Amino acid sequence: MDKAPPSDTPSLILDGGNSIRPQKRIFIGLLVAVSLLLVPLLALLWYVPYVGFTQFHPRLPLILGIFFGVLVFLMVGGVFLLTLTIILGRDLFISKKLRGIIVKIVFPLLIGVGRLFGVRKEQVQRSFIEINNQLVLAQKIRTTPDKVLLLMPHCLQFHDCAVRITGNVENCKRCGKCHIKGLVEISDKYGVGLAVATGGTIARRIIVERRPQVIIAVACERDMVSGLQDSYPLPVYGVLNHRPHGPCFDTEVDLVRIEQAVQAFLS
Repeated sequence: MDKAPPSDTPSLILDGGNSIRPQKRIFIGLLVAVSLLLVPLLALLWYVPYVGFTQFHPRLPLILGIFFGVLVFLMVGGVFLLTLTIILGRDLFISKKLRGIIVKIVFPLLIGVGRLFGVRKEQVQRSFIEINNQLVLAQKIRTTPDKVLLLMPHCLQFHDCAVRITGNVENCKRCGKCHIKGLVEISDKYGVGLAVATGGTIARRIIVERRPQVIIAVACERDMVSGLQDSYPLPVYGVLNHRPHGPCFDTEVDLVRIEQAVQAFLS
């Protein structure tokens, strides 16, 4: 079941290279839509009290105009820099700040805007994860194996397995009935850490105990987004799991992509 990933898989093809994939286009498109909606709104907020403000100070409307103009410039400039970072795949000195703004502010806003345009929440979540991954890769993080952590959900384990692996993944018997075997082999091959969490609380405890420099996490859309927001500013590269049997039951993961991610972050 767990096809062994090739040892010479090039890490440069992560996320389809630096091109803007369909999932990323959803996020960028909604971001542009937000900017287009906010520009006239800010202009209206400045114009409506324009006459009234002159009685306080004749230059007050000008000051407000400059303030709102700076906000518009920052919004448009942020969208441009984000798109440029994704296309070039390079850190433009502000990738970390862009990621923080997207994680904490922009994403919750885009969920609501997505509803207005008929975009499902899951689509926005997937697009957000793709954008996050691209910004993490753009930072060109290179570290040692002991600072890389593979953080996996418990649902990857075969449902009828009697072995407890949440405390120690090395307890895995490597029977091949689930992808845990392949993950253990990747962990052994590169010397990176591997942990299995049963929920967000356990995941946060594992992160605090191991203190990784970068995390490669696997989860569903909802749990991944929650994990990215909770763990910021720690860089997390997210890989969505496959759910052929439904959510939270005998899920699977692309082992090749996991190994690519490991290769991308090792110095």
